[in-house]
Amino acid sequence: MKLVVLVTVVIVSAGGFAQAPKPAAAPKAQPAEPWTKIPIPPLHAFKPEQPKKIVLANGLTIFLQEDHELPFVNGSILIRGGSRDEPADKVGLVNLYAQTWRTSGTKSKSGDALDETLALKAADVETGPGMATTSLHWSSFKQDFDEVFSIAMEVLLHPDFKAEKLALGKQQLATGIARRNDDAGGIAGREAGMIAYGKDSPYARPVEYATIAAVQLSDLVAWHDKTVVPNNMIVAVSGDFDPAAMEAKLRKAFEPLARGADFKTSAVTFRDPKQAVYFVDKPDVNQSNVYIVGLGTERSNPDYYALTVMNEIFSGGFGSRLIQDVRTKQGLAYNVGGGYGASYDHPGTFTVEAGTQSVHTVATTKAMLDEIGLLKSQPPSAKELHDAKDQILNGFIFQYDSREKTLNEQVVLALYGYPPDFLERFKDAIEKVTAADVTRVANKYVDVSKLAIVVVGNKSEFGTPLDKLGPVTDLDITIPPPPGAPK
Repeated sequence: MKLVVLVTVVIVSAGGFAQAPKPAAAPKAQPAEPWTKIPIPPLHAFKPEQPKKIVLANGLTIFLQEDHELPFVNGSILIRGGSRDEPADKVGLVNLYAQTWRTSGTKSKSGDALDETLALKAADVETGPGMATTSLHWSSFKQDFDEVFSIAMEVLLHPDFKAEKLALGKQQLATGIARRNDDAGGIAGREAGMIAYGKDSPYARPVEYATIAAVQLSDLVAWHDKTVVPNNMIVAVSGDFDPAAMEAKLRKAFEPLARGADFKTSAVTFRDPKQAVYFVDKPDVNQSNVYIVGLGTERSNPDYYALTVMNEIFSGGFGSRLIQDVRTKQGLAYNVGGGYGASYDHPGTFTVEAGTQSVHTVATTKAMLDEIGLLKSQPPSAKELHDAKDQILNGFIFQYDSREKTLNEQVVLALYGYPPDFLERFKDAIEKVTAADVTRVANKYVDVSKLAIVVVGNKSEFGTPLDKLGPVTDLDITIPPPPGAPK
């Protein structure tokens, strides 16, 4: 006979005997938030209404975008040749040219007289400089188009560059030079650009007193004669007009112009910056501006789309890695951002920048470098990838939600030789980007050994020495005096 022993376990509390606890009830499922039940339909196909394109026999390109929503007509002429093409000893020439062009007026009417005429019609005709182009714009009520367009053509073809207007332009540029070291952020951005591209690069060289002093009235005339030829221009008109009538007017105005020499931009060599720490001591500030900078890529790169998604994950918004870590979690920076830049016909820059308290300068820089490193080693999660694509595609459509925006983009694509359906490819290309693609391009293009660090701040307040980041090179931002001024 076997003895069976039964043991009962009793829980004893401070108040005496108690019953054995009952199994804990499973937590009740929380009801789904109402907004999670809202169905989200897929994005519609991206098919913006394209402008009509006309190419004249003399090489001039015209884009017409009809839009009857408002009784206005806007026009622009984009002319190849910009500040990157001006001589190195005359940096500032294109800026002076564009300003003097409009303020001087024409052979028949001064710039001041043009201002009065246009003001009475609430119209405008303006000229402007650019890195790769100069431009002429006009705008008017539809009933005033003929008169305002006539003024625009007079400015385009018969300018009267005046010495006193050139002198005024030089004075304004000189004022900007004198004040360019006032703002720490401006210094950091300028110096970062020069380090990324090279101090003598046409994409970064600064305007100096000597270079604007070298610009003569004859330089403006020569630039105009060289660039204002039909095969060097793209004309775009949008607004409330009849397309057939507008085409006839533009043909009448531009077809008689004789074809000229094609404008050629000089080839530029790009080299990665040296890995180093560059510093500007600015004792009158209590925070630092930090830039980590290197070369980027061009939009024609097949990896442009994967890099765009990478940028969004890295620093695209408040939920991005860079902001969540450096600003939100660690509380190191007032502002932080950046990304791998892509320009149309030359490398953009890979830039990560932050504004931080002086004492956090080194810690902030290290945190930024850590996040750059994680791009290569930490693939995006499914949520990161999904959210990034959503942000890009939902934001992208608002960049081209009007006919005029679509027109402007077509002009830019034509200027740089991109296919006209480049925008339409964007949506499909972004949707196809995978997590593996993001990691692949991060490892292919992001190389910390090819990045430089630029810091502008108050050295006495850093706490941790800047050389903890590496050897430090002090930058000289002294402004060279005007020619003939005492040293």
